[in-house]
Amino acid sequence: MGKSMLEDVLVSCGELTREQLTSAAARRSADCRTLAEALAEQGLLSKRRLAEILENELGIESVDLASVRIAPSMAELLPVEAARRLRVVPIETHRGELIIAAADPLDIDALAEVRRITGMQTTPRLAQADDIGLAISALYGSAGTSRALADMQLQASSAPAEAEPRRVFSLDAEGEAPAVRFVSSVIKRAVLQSASDIHIEPHRNELAVRMRIDGRLRDVLSAPESVKRTVVSRIKVMAGMDIAEHRVPQDGRASVSVGGEVTDLRISVIPTIHGEKAVIRLLGRSSKLLEPETIGLSGRELEQYRALLHGGSGMVLLCGPTGSGKTTTMYAMLRELGTPEVNTVTLEDPVEYSLAGVNQVQINEKTGMTFAAGLRAVLRQDPDIIAVGEIRDGETAEIAMRAALTGHTVLSTVHTRSAVDAIDRLLDIGVEPYIIASALRGVISQRLVRRICPACREMRPTLPEELAALRLPPETQLWRGRGCPRCGGTGYAGRIGCFEILTLTEETRRLIARAAPRAELLAAVRAAGFTPMRKSALRLAASGVTTIEEAMRAAADVV
Repeated sequence: MGKSMLEDVLVSCGELTREQLTSAAARRSADCRTLAEALAEQGLLSKRRLAEILENELGIESVDLASVRIAPSMAELLPVEAARRLRVVPIETHRGELIIAAADPLDIDALAEVRRITGMQTTPRLAQADDIGLAISALYGSAGTSRALADMQLQASSAPAEAEPRRVFSLDAEGEAPAVRFVSSVIKRAVLQSASDIHIEPHRNELAVRMRIDGRLRDVLSAPESVKRTVVSRIKVMAGMDIAEHRVPQDGRASVSVGGEVTDLRISVIPTIHGEKAVIRLLGRSSKLLEPETIGLSGRELEQYRALLHGGSGMVLLCGPTGSGKTTTMYAMLRELGTPEVNTVTLEDPVEYSLAGVNQVQINEKTGMTFAAGLRAVLRQDPDIIAVGEIRDGETAEIAMRAALTGHTVLSTVHTRSAVDAIDRLLDIGVEPYIIASALRGVISQRLVRRICPACREMRPTLPEELAALRLPPETQLWRGRGCPRCGGTGYAGRIGCFEILTLTEETRRLIARAAPRAELLAAVRAAGFTPMRKSALRLAASGVTTIEEAMRAAADVV
């Protein structure tokens, strides 16, 4: 903030002495660009107290940018370079006056430059520097999308772009056609917000864009009905689809580059009564995404995971509902196992990530390349490690199990609610109990829970009866996210895996071999130290990683 003005205010209201201010300025760290930040870092003056002083003494109000909806037209008043340099963001105009949020509302030079650029009288509001950075990104990103939309409406009647031969696209689309800029800005926003999917949905009077972030779909924007065909045509061009075909579903792939990182896109287009709907799945290539610690394994669970992974030949199953992260965990396992000394082959439908040194086979049931047929062929390819994307039938299960019995390491997934349910599933599709007991080494069951946003994480009141109902210790403290610009007001940012890992012992193998009742099998695995999903989820809540509501949701259908 304007140093002398702020010092005078703080001294005159009796908040701090000149000596304290001098000492704070002298001990300011490199991260503190202003005196106010230094005072907050050193515990002399909180940001909340500073806001109260500025409002009471100078009439400068504070603003919560998380609750403010800024019109895209505000970006036209102040260039993005100036907004970032001055750490301000235009909020609204009122009777010819420009209201801005500023990290430093007493910076006279910055306010004078805003007045010079905009030609308007300026009134500052105090906001946090981090919130201003996020608001700038959102405002000027939305402005780019709005400009592209306006240009597309002018060209709505023109023919779609011709197919392009290149398949890796840069999202720096300045100077390109409006449809190119619109689609690029949407995909770029999805990448920067860590979305897993983009839904581009035609309705009667609009084109709606939604993004799946942390497992939940969020409305992002809507475009006029007139640009529906142009947008979908651009997406088809990127995916190498037939842009003249509007009657049948089409699938394709593309890759985009954002900030030097390549993201793969898996694209699906289907016809609906109001036009074609496109869904884009975003698949990051970062190797960090495939580290066991990144997906949420730690402590005893990580030890069990590594014991299963490096325990020699046999089958390891991954289970859980759709969208629980099974495929990502399998890729993490393959990345760790797939060394140059072994022949690793996968059968997938579809192939999601490209793994170096791994032979990945795409299933195509139309041509007869089923999981069972592919598995028979793979066994003639001298494999060491085989990954089967999904066990869907008894034939595939039995071939995979017999491969595990003959010295191969086999990984696969199955849709069941819990680790013990996976054994019941194998029995249901016809695999003999003695084969399961001999071939299966273990089962990893998982769910994904949303992480509490670190920027707005706070303790929440905890009732004794609540802890008693959940069987948590009395001293347990629960947490929540208040909601802020960083998390879009949801209180959550990112997701983490929640696991239960069943490692077969000699006792459990004997029970499986004689098809023992489920209750008897459950008692045996619990006696062997098996940690159920519910306990794992509650541990994440008690450690402040997620909320108790997310933990209970994850374990709600696990028996």
